[in-house]
Amino acid sequence: MSGRDLFCQPRRVRRGATLALVFAGVLIAGAATGSFPESDSPARKAAAGPVGPAARHEAVERAAAEALADGKSPMEAAERAVSRSGDRWAAVYSEGEYEEFQDALDGRYTGVGLWARQEADGGIAVTRVRSGSPAADAGIRAGDRLRSVDGKKVDGWPVTEVVARLRGDALRGDGDDGPAGTTVTLGLERGTRAWTETLHRARLSTDSVTARRLSDGVTVLKIAAFTKGSADAVREALRAAPADGRTVLDLRGNSGGLVTEAVDTASAFLDGGLVATYDVDGAQRALHAASGGDTTRPLVVLVDGGTMSAAELLTGALQDRGRAVVIGSRTFGKGSIQMPTELPDGSVAELTVGHYRTPSGRTVDGRGITPDLEAGPGQALSRARTVLTGLGDPS
Repeated sequence: MSGRDLFCQPRRVRRGATLALVFAGVLIAGAATGSFPESDSPARKAAAGPVGPAARHEAVERAAAEALADGKSPMEAAERAVSRSGDRWAAVYSEGEYEEFQDALDGRYTGVGLWARQEADGGIAVTRVRSGSPAADAGIRAGDRLRSVDGKKVDGWPVTEVVARLRGDALRGDGDDGPAGTTVTLGLERGTRAWTETLHRARLSTDSVTARRLSDGVTVLKIAAFTKGSADAVREALRAAPADGRTVLDLRGNSGGLVTEAVDTASAFLDGGLVATYDVDGAQRALHAASGGDTTRPLVVLVDGGTMSAAELLTGALQDRGRAVVIGSRTFGKGSIQMPTELPDGSVAELTVGHYRTPSGRTVDGRGITPDLEAGPGQALSRARTVLTGLGDPS
């Protein structure tokens, strides 16, 4: 089972909201996870803390085993142990939830096909609708306001909670195949028009990488999350772009993903060399780019406070190696590593085991990455285009 650099909220947040954040990168431009290769996943590690990862891991595992022997729920016992561990990023999932988690990393999810954000007034606005999805078939489009889900008003709700409702997390039982086919009723608003739509949730695939060519010849590659195949999609987009073309790698709102995909993406722009170092229960390890990447294409990386984990790992590598100019605002600061442990009832505990650093040795966790040039959301792309003009010949 692969280790995961899981970003979720502290365990005081109830499960629905936590899972929603984990899957936000798939459904609503937000978090996924970061995952290290299985060969790098030490067996039976645990949450980092004052008494050390191994001791905290043993405490969670022991609590689960004792609960099973007493005829109680190992998962609930593990949750209580995790809540006492002080591990901010730890989480416990049922077997069905973890399978859904893995599906998300493979680029699959159950939902209605909406991307959204919270506006300044607290309202939820639809920012994108996936083609061929239930939402698209119902005529919902970007710019619509989402006012309610199943009769509950969502103004002021965290986007993560809205995601949980859209996905139907509360309907998902242990060992269940998920809520595909179940219905959700949305209250919507477009200008002066207000209406409701009842949609059937469906199994969908993600478009983690999108490419577009601007009028001045700049290629913009948006990576929403590092799911399986993201790096191949980046390479394919680069092959379709001019060989000496100026490129923007947009990682804003990218909450991470499979670390192997982030490293492979770095390999597209680097000719070998260090991408990051990390420690697992005190053992130091390193991640390296493959040789043969494009080192001449003028490159800018866009980041913001929603750029997390594996996306920060990639940003730090390109910045430290002098390969890209980073523009935007300080990133989130999620540089810790989680590994999974299967519990006796099939549930899974994700526990912190270490942290990673950029090639120059910078610590990301709790600090984030400071861009080379500060720019707000409305100015970042235009500033990137200006910088690229100076980095390369637009012809």
